[in-house]
Amino acid sequence: MPPPSAEDMLEEQRVFADVIRTFNNYAQYSLAANNRRRKDVYLLPKADQDLLNTLGYKQKLDDVDKAILANADFLSEIVSDTKIFGVEMEEEVEGRDLEHAHGGAHSHSHDAGSSHSSHSHSHSHSHGPHGRASTKQEGKSRPTEFDMDKLRSTMKQLVRDWSEEGLPEREAAYQPMKDALDKHFSHIPQAERIQLKVLVPGSGLGRLAYDVAKMGYTCRGNEFSHYMLLTSYFVLNKTTEIKSHTFYPYVHSFSNAPNKESILQAISIPDVSPSDLPPGSDFSLVAGDFEEIFGDPEGAEDGEWDAVMTCFFIDTAKNIVNYLRILHRILAPGGVWINLGPLLWHWENNNTNDLSVELDLEEVKALARSVGFEISNETTIPTTYTNNAKSMLGYVYNASFWTATKIANPA
Repeated sequence: MPPPSAEDMLEEQRVFADVIRTFNNYAQYSLAANNRRRKDVYLLPKADQDLLNTLGYKQKLDDVDKAILANADFLSEIVSDTKIFGVEMEEEVEGRDLEHAHGGAHSHSHDAGSSHSSHSHSHSHSHGPHGRASTKQEGKSRPTEFDMDKLRSTMKQLVRDWSEEGLPEREAAYQPMKDALDKHFSHIPQAERIQLKVLVPGSGLGRLAYDVAKMGYTCRGNEFSHYMLLTSYFVLNKTTEIKSHTFYPYVHSFSNAPNKESILQAISIPDVSPSDLPPGSDFSLVAGDFEEIFGDPEGAEDGEWDAVMTCFFIDTAKNIVNYLRILHRILAPGGVWINLGPLLWHWENNNTNDLSVELDLEEVKALARSVGFEISNETTIPTTYTNNAKSMLGYVYNASFWTATKIANPA
């Protein structure tokens, strides 16, 4: 991948500063939103206010304030050290400004062998472009609702990937993929699996990649959301004790809450020690856009990967044809692609004039076969995604699962 241009590096600085500013403005933004509820109560007739007071509504608002402040302390820990990403931040009341330019690739390892390697990229695929209002002024404007939604979603991702409460989702989504990986390489002795290279694009907060490394494989995650990268770095490289951090991810919405306990749930992470990897483990995360890092037809990644595992990932593609061609090209002959997820095309109806090709499931599978995959072990797996199990509302994806083997050259 060619080195970033000066213009790209400046854009990277702006994006990174915006993300840090969002973390640092979380308390002010969230407390203001909760205070709006108080103001609305005071607009009611006195008799109505008194009734709500007997229900404990005002006390609940006070408790939410305390939870928001606890969240802010936790989030400030995540962004307390950004040097690993090639930048240092100057303290501000409203946010932070960049002192140094993004330095390209950086890495950090803890004793168990986990590392982050950073390559500059400025976009996030976490939720696609929908609703983005581009009103930033060179890193000086306040975070938007879109920015805060990214941060709130990251907190829910922490529940999914690194808490006991997230176990049901991990069992539904990650376990079938890990089982398929072990089944495909069942002929390889356990002691030799470190020689097998597994790539996890769209790795988010890194739990699936971590689990694969713990199974004995060499594993690299790939992610380009700064929210995810900052948070996963904190969990994997700066957290050493089980349940050492507590936060409240569900205090931002009162909708579909059966009781106040569902809103004020305390989540403690991590449920495992991130350093608890087998001796000699090879586990890393690389930051950047999947197509930019792996899309070079003359790149060093050709045929390098024994397995690629895509979980809730392929629908982040703008051009699904290119995604599948890259997956095919970087796999070794006979390599396996294990996929699980829906087709919630992230760029559909975008307001940024980005292209978007949206296929149905049968078309995706036909395309995969045309590119040179033999699909087997197909099934549908019902699973949630960052679901609050105590909410009155939950979305269930009928996620498509398959194992696909590289058998031919791409079309």
